[in-house]
Amino acid sequence: MPATLWRRLRAYLTPPPLPDPDWHDAVAACPLARRLDAARLDDLRPLVAVFLARKRFVPLADAELTGPLRILIAMQACLPVLQQGPRALRGWRDILVYPGEFKVRRSHHDDRSGVVTESDDVLIGESWERGPLVLSLADVQLDLRQPWDGYNVIVHEIAHKLDMLDGPPDGVPPLPPALSRRQWIVAFQRAFDHLSNDVARGRGTLIDPYAAEGADEFFAVTSELHWSQPAVLRRADAAVADLLEAYYGPSPAPG
Repeated sequence: MPATLWRRLRAYLTPPPLPDPDWHDAVAACPLARRLDAARLDDLRPLVAVFLARKRFVPLADAELTGPLRILIAMQACLPVLQQGPRALRGWRDILVYPGEFKVRRSHHDDRSGVVTESDDVLIGESWERGPLVLSLADVQLDLRQPWDGYNVIVHEIAHKLDMLDGPPDGVPPLPPALSRRQWIVAFQRAFDHLSNDVARGRGTLIDPYAAEGADEFFAVTSELHWSQPAVLRRADAAVADLLEAYYGPSPAPG
């Protein structure tokens, strides 16, 4: 292999870390990262460098996407893969960033009548299988200002990306050997059924009712709680909280 090509390949595989001032500014601006222990923060830094080197940011509709904001998006996107490593970020490249909420046209085909209906959904984030990650910049910034409110759009969408590493989202991402797939499925299905039953009966729930939309959304919503309000998640379902802690590592959220 020619020397020049080898240098480019090596730089792609092991991009240089962010300069100290940029890294320290980003950590200071990201409460989730700021509360990590020193070892996990050291692990996060090269992951962020890999993310920034391999992903392409695409601002849309005049979104003002500064360098520091790109680093903060990358930092939060890498938190859920701290234990999985950079391979968990494979299979997609682009991050599409709108200034705020965005509309997505949906088509629904009724199998019985054959009628196709279309509607517009207003979203703050979306993940496409083998496709881009789509974010509302206003909501990214809100999550930075209110990190412990139970919501984080980047964590939610990265959870979907992890879920889709082995095919269409089903609430079961590829699991490390230490985690039992059967135990995961049983615990999450039981918790999902319990939530769905409460939502159907109009009962109040600790977990956002949106999680009852499907097993994939349940995993994404409880992932947000793990990173932002783990105590609430544990009160809602201790078994799911334990599994997410084993999968993601300890939450940096205050107790």
